[in-house]
Amino acid sequence: MIVLGPDPNDEELFEVIKTAAVSCLSKSTDAEELASTIRRVCNGEYPINNSLIVRPKVAEHVLKQFQDIISMGKTMEIMTAPLTHRETQILNYIAEGNSNKQIARILGISEQTIKNHASAILRKLNANDRAHAVLLAIRHGWISAEQKPMRGIPVKV
Repeated sequence: MIVLGPDPNDEELFEVIKTAAVSCLSKSTDAEELASTIRRVCNGEYPINNSLIVRPKVAEHVLKQFQDIISMGKTMEIMTAPLTHRETQILNYIAEGNSNKQIARILGISEQTIKNHASAILRKLNANDRAHAVLLAIRHGWISAEQKPMRGIPVKV
C-alpha cells in the first residue's frame, strides 16, 4: 500500500502502479477506510483498480505501456516489478533455505515483516511460491546460485 498526498496527479498514480502496489491511499485517509482497505487487500482485492476507473488517463497510460512492451517483443513472463534491496536480501536468505523465523532473527526484524516482504516478492515476480520466486530471480540474474551462504548470526565468544 502506498500513501500519496491529498490529490496525486496522473503521473504520480502511474508511478505507484508501476511499483505493483495493490492500493493507494491519501494521507488524509481515516482509520476506518485504512482498515477497510487492508481487509480488502487481505481478501485478494486490488483496490488500486478503483483509482484507474476514475482516472482514465492513467488507465490509458498503463494500457499504452503494455502495448509498447508487447510491440517490442517482450513476453509477459519477464514483466516484473523491481525488487527493493531488502527484498533481494530476503530472497537470498530464502534461496539458502532459511525460514521466515530464521531470516527475522538474522536481520533483527519481526517475522511478520519478513512475511510481508515475502508476499511482496511473490506478487512482484508473479511467482506461485518461494521456490518459484528463487528460480525466477536466479534465471534473471537478480540473485546468484553461487553466492556464499548467509546463514546464521556471527556470535562473539
